[in-house]
Amino acid sequence: MRVFTGALLIHHGFEKLNDINNFADAFVRPLHLPFPVTLSYIAAGSEIGGSWLLILGLATRLGASAILGTMSVAIYHAIVTSGFNIYLLELLALYFSSAFSIILLGPGMFSADYLINEIFKSNPDFIFSIFTQHQSSKTESFSKRDSPKSIKQKRSFDFPFTNFLSS
Repeated sequence: MRVFTGALLIHHGFEKLNDINNFADAFVRPLHLPFPVTLSYIAAGSEIGGSWLLILGLATRLGASAILGTMSVAIYHAIVTSGFNIYLLELLALYFSSAFSIILLGPGMFSADYLINEIFKSNPDFIFSIFTQHQSSKTESFSKRDSPKSIKQKRSFDFPFTNFLSS
């Protein structure tokens, strides 16, 4: 659902960018919102950026929230200008409900968010291990008799990412 929603919605953002002034005149100015061209760029950016985030499954809830906000304004615009015309509202309602469902249910197993979450579950010190060299492979331990100076000598620090790249 996440990939299809992003793939179907992304072209709407690109259409807005093709003629941003026309979109601002037709959709933003009738709502009497300030800075219509700027808000049009924000709407197009949230549809394009949110769609890419949904497709990749990266920061999925953030992307779905951007789409949800844009669809909320679009639904409001459709109701204000045309009333409850079902033909205008049905596509907007589908995008709105898809984004809302993705926010509630999450990205799913086949997403970058899931992969990142699994990496951190299996190794909570993942970020720390990127920047420091772990001594666990050398089975070196510190005893109560070790002084702080000797502990510092036992620890080593390599250039960032060397431990990560070599493993």
